[in-house]
Amino acid sequence: MSTALLLARQRARNDGEFSALVDCIPYSRYLGVELSLHDGAPLSRLPFRPDLIGNRALPAIHGGVTAAFMENAALLHLLLTGDEERVPRSIDFSIDYLLPGRDTECYARCEVTREGLRVAHCMVRCWQRSPEQPIALARAHFLLSASE
Repeated sequence: MSTALLLARQRARNDGEFSALVDCIPYSRYLGVELSLHDGAPLSRLPFRPDLIGNRALPAIHGGVTAAFMENAALLHLLLTGDEERVPRSIDFSIDYLLPGRDTECYARCEVTREGLRVAHCMVRCWQRSPEQPIALARAHFLLSASE
């Protein structure tokens, strides 16, 4: 097990300090993803930056940024709530874009719908103004740490 991952998870669970856990995933760090607990469940936040805009005419956040944010939200959820020995690997990821992501912050919440010894199935909801009005929904499978 990675010592950095173990220490980051302990700090997140015990002290509510999530930045080291986010740093375990370089792209989460690059995007500036923030992780917190809301109603006892992990909640990811993507602060808005002008360089995230893909369509300047609307303006709208690039769809790749939305997808990457949602995938990272699921990874962070699995790392925080599980006992992974490494960052899970993406097997597949399917996203439905429902609304354009406007020039404001985004939020994402993951639900693990099935978790086996090697694979986890997750559903991710991303929104800006209200969880009841998602801008995107995603389904993903992740390869978990193999018990050896």
